[in-house]
Amino acid sequence: MVSENRSEEKNVYRCPVEVTLDVIGGKWKSLILWHLKRKTLRFSQLQRLLPRITQKMLTQQLRDLERDGLVFRQVYPEVPPRVEYSLTELGCSVVPILDQMYEWGSCFDPEQPGCAAKDSSAAS
Repeated sequence: MVSENRSEEKNVYRCPVEVTLDVIGGKWKSLILWHLKRKTLRFSQLQRLLPRITQKMLTQQLRDLERDGLVFRQVYPEVPPRVEYSLTELGCSVVPILDQMYEWGSCFDPEQPGCAAKDSSAAS
């Protein structure tokens, strides 16, 4: 499901892999989804889990993921404002792909540490 905003760009894909890479590709989107697969997180929690991402980039990536229907942004009318991010049903459909990426990466470079500590839910 590619959103209305994206349809204005009229991307023409020759292969479903292109669609997948366009939606979850890049340096940060898959990692954001990886962390959200376990639980709902606030912006500052995602920043701590991804210490090399800038605030501007995290904001943009979350907006893209929300626009494409993978992430739900919940704003609570409180003072100070509270915003939480979670996976949508479509976002949850990407989890098996992320798990396979984790497994492949573990085999490719077994010396690398896990993503923010070993994730025991990767095999589930």
